[in-house]
Amino acid sequence: MENEGIVPLNNKSVDPINMSNHSIDLYYFIMSPPSRAVLITMKALGINPNIIVTNPMAGDTMKPDYLKLNPLHTIPTINDEGFVLYDSGAIMKYLVDQYGKDDSLYPKDPKKGARVAQRLFFVSGTLFPGFFKTHIPVVMGRTAEEADKEKLREALTYMDKLLEDSKWMAGNSMTVADFAVITLLSTIESSGLFDVSFYPNLWQWFQQCKNAMSSFGYEEIVQAGADAFGGMVKKSAE
Repeated sequence: MENEGIVPLNNKSVDPINMSNHSIDLYYFIMSPPSRAVLITMKALGINPNIIVTNPMAGDTMKPDYLKLNPLHTIPTINDEGFVLYDSGAIMKYLVDQYGKDDSLYPKDPKKGARVAQRLFFVSGTLFPGFFKTHIPVVMGRTAEEADKEKLREALTYMDKLLEDSKWMAGNSMTVADFAVITLLSTIESSGLFDVSFYPNLWQWFQQCKNAMSSFGYEEIVQAGADAFGGMVKKSAE
């Protein structure tokens, strides 16, 4: 597979001045795709966070101390020496702006940056709700509505179409948009309710991501969480 457009990322990509003598708290749950998107962004930037496992299924996000940080009781949340931020898209942009040596993962160029933002809005407004409405009912022992299944298929078709003329989700270089999508797509694929290989451009991009992101934690972050959630779906569907 060609490596054109793959940005070399390693622990030296982080700004050592901005990261000296402190760490970032990351409230994280492995089955949460947005949590994994933030963690793999951190690893791509060379940031090693203080991970605080926060399980919404056990009620952790409704505890008083957590609600003081994040009244929306969502995950992930970060606390960077008193600067608290939630919403994975906002967190990823902040991390690149604050700690990246360059802006390759979230370009400052208005047009390139807007394209990344559009993809992140698509993830939060369309792809994640589509995933949630089609997979959580199965986990709860129910069947998803056919209309919701069709909406998710439309979202997958949309991304497949995007990738006809684009190597990555937001252009010809990897960005945080790829992190946001891959954590969801890998979970959809592992759950087995939808055939991701049916979408050829999306499937090729999926394999490309596995290769390009391997050096900063694809298997242990992205795939491990996808398989954990997928296993829960498959068990519930038996």
